[in-house]
Amino acid sequence: MDVEEPQGLLRIWGRLSSINVQKVVWCARELHLDHERIDIGNHQGELDTEAYIRLNPNRLIPVIEDFRDTDVAGEPFVLWESNAIVRYLCARYGEGTLWPSDVKERASADRWMDWQTTAFSPAMVSAFLQMVRVPVEKRDEAVIAKSCERTEPLAAMLDKALASREFIGGDRFTMADIALACAAHRWMGTPVPHTARPNLERWLDDMRARPAATGILVLPLR
Repeated sequence: MDVEEPQGLLRIWGRLSSINVQKVVWCARELHLDHERIDIGNHQGELDTEAYIRLNPNRLIPVIEDFRDTDVAGEPFVLWESNAIVRYLCARYGEGTLWPSDVKERASADRWMDWQTTAFSPAMVSAFLQMVRVPVEKRDEAVIAKSCERTEPLAAMLDKALASREFIGGDRFTMADIALACAAHRWMGTPVPHTARPNLERWLDDMRARPAATGILVLPLR
């Protein structure tokens, strides 16, 4: 895994079809950070190399190397876990915008980011994997039904929360919208029956229309 010095000041490791890589790339774009992305994972492989394991012992994507923030030896700051990366980038480079200055507003954004990673995404993952990555003849309809049964009430909860606000945190775009929109895009694109969610769908359309989301929330699911 030989990689030259970064062309940008932020290096992002991971394939863009990954929901977790999408969060980080979208965040970097919103913050106007010069960055480069290295394709790795899935068909690109290389997650088991010694060099990559030094960056992330979990052998997962994404990982960032922030060459704007080096230690005394000149080594970049390395971080894994997508929501932690989004929080770091927003706190480091987007205070007062994507990272709310008001502690209550920031706590609300944190809450929705945690909800995405602990409730919403875990509920939908089985339906997504079965419908998108498992061959038709091997799909387990009971697993799909159970996943949908778990996810639909959460989608309803998100729809209700968006009924009276433009963004999930209120009247402005924050880090929480990034994490949630990537997950919502995946759920709404999973080919299973969906109950109409007008507020969620309106908000997701708005997220897709953001220039920084170009080429991210339109990717095919795989």
